[in-house]
Amino acid sequence: MSKMRKLIVAGVLALTSLALIGVARNPDIYFLIKKNFTIFSEVYRTVSLEYVDEVDPEKLMRKGIDAMLESLDPYTVMVDEAQQQNMEIISRGSYGGVGLNVGFRSGKIVVIAPIEGYSAHRKGIRSGDVIKKVDGVSVEDLMPEAVQGLIDGELGSTVTLTIERYGSDNPIEFELERQRIEVKNVGYTGLVGDSQNIGYILLNRFSTGTAEEVRKAIEDLTTNNQLDGIILDLRNNPGGLLEEAVGIVDKFIPQNKMVVETRGRQSKHNNAFTTEETPVLPDMPLVVLQNGGSASASEIVAGAFQDYDRAVIMGEQSFGKGLVQTVTQLSYNTALKMTISRYYIPSGRSIQSITYTHDDDNSAVLKPDSLRKKFKTRNGRTVYDGNGIAPDIKVDNEESSLLETSLLRENLFFNFANQYAASHDSLSESFGSDALYDEFTAFVSEKDFQYQTPSEKHLAKIDSLLNGIEGESKEHLEELENVIGEKKKQQFDEERPDLEKRLYLELIARYKGQQGQTAAWLPHDEVVNEAVSILQNNEQYNSILAGSN
Repeated sequence: MSKMRKLIVAGVLALTSLALIGVARNPDIYFLIKKNFTIFSEVYRTVSLEYVDEVDPEKLMRKGIDAMLESLDPYTVMVDEAQQQNMEIISRGSYGGVGLNVGFRSGKIVVIAPIEGYSAHRKGIRSGDVIKKVDGVSVEDLMPEAVQGLIDGELGSTVTLTIERYGSDNPIEFELERQRIEVKNVGYTGLVGDSQNIGYILLNRFSTGTAEEVRKAIEDLTTNNQLDGIILDLRNNPGGLLEEAVGIVDKFIPQNKMVVETRGRQSKHNNAFTTEETPVLPDMPLVVLQNGGSASASEIVAGAFQDYDRAVIMGEQSFGKGLVQTVTQLSYNTALKMTISRYYIPSGRSIQSITYTHDDDNSAVLKPDSLRKKFKTRNGRTVYDGNGIAPDIKVDNEESSLLETSLLRENLFFNFANQYAASHDSLSESFGSDALYDEFTAFVSEKDFQYQTPSEKHLAKIDSLLNGIEGESKEHLEELENVIGEKKKQQFDEERPDLEKRLYLELIARYKGQQGQTAAWLPHDEVVNEAVSILQNNEQYNSILAGSN
């Protein structure tokens, strides 16, 4: 072989090696998709037809899809036909129904609350009513979601509910017309504080029309009222539509300010959202309330206000969901909800608290403090990424005692309110009434209410170890049990203020609905009271936002 020919062959081999290395390092994604899809389809077909036991092809495929998506993140999911309605409620903010929220109580499907102004409320269905049948079909073995699906339906059609009500010997039937239910994003608007000079807006979700609802709430509060500030309550608000979050920030921050940026793998998913409107309240002091249930769009609003030093953020650490999903419609009325990008708020930080590794064990870990980056607000305050939104002022919600939690778990507040409402046309007793509290404790006693304290659990373990041994140890054990029993009886007196609040709220809901219940609760909400205190102290409010407090 000539020297020239050897050089050519060597060059070709070198180029071939480089090409192969390039293919190995940058595989053709379309080839890999086709290859693995072919393998998957062959496995699916073979198992469906030849496995030793008969398998349901639809369930088998769905398990495969779900397992594949689970390796990504919890928000990338397949949405089937039955789940489409919930998606539409979130996006459109309306659905066809009778205005009922249902849930489980003591193993029964009960009405949590009728929505005021709709068919169920007008016809007289009450909180606590037990739903026995829907259009003659028993719902005894169904989950609340399934019952809700039976109740909701085509606009203008009717549905018959068979109700069991406390104090009524026979079931009651209600024929209800399905109407367009407009989901209210603003759950409550009112004035708080001793001087009633602080506006309060409770925001439950971010679906279509949220920003306009907030605008209307602001107008209602500022008309004929001289306000010293606004409280925007985002506690337990799971988020929703990004555009609505931007629209709410619009009401308080000047035009052309960046609210949130999305960054994804594909350039088409990279977007910056800015304020567009003239703000309604550009200068009024603002406090935003949040907790661990505040996520996504709620965190965008709170984060933008914090980064611009426009509001004091109060409460607990937010959830930390900074991933953006889009919904792609698929065949047979199904859809894919898929994460396509991440949120970044004005300071440049991400609010996402969980890192999904997508490796073999699909681990999901909190971002360690050592890897969290520092950022600055407009006034130079230090804030951090990677763990939601940290409040400027941390105020934890009060934890319920073991006694209160046990009463709630046994539905005794709920059931007593049902009994009381069945025999009283109005709530004649005022908050703190001795007669009302005595009636409740008598009701609890009649139900043979029992609960076990940690001390009792510990003594029970010691008793089992003694295994029937009599003597001085056994006597001491019995003495301790008697002391604990007496202490438990005293707790009804010691914890009376907290138990009365819970009881009164449950009763208020029977006579004045959810709006009345919220209004009754606000004077007792410690987080709201703390927010009022700060808004009424300009020096403290300004020092927090300046970073000097």
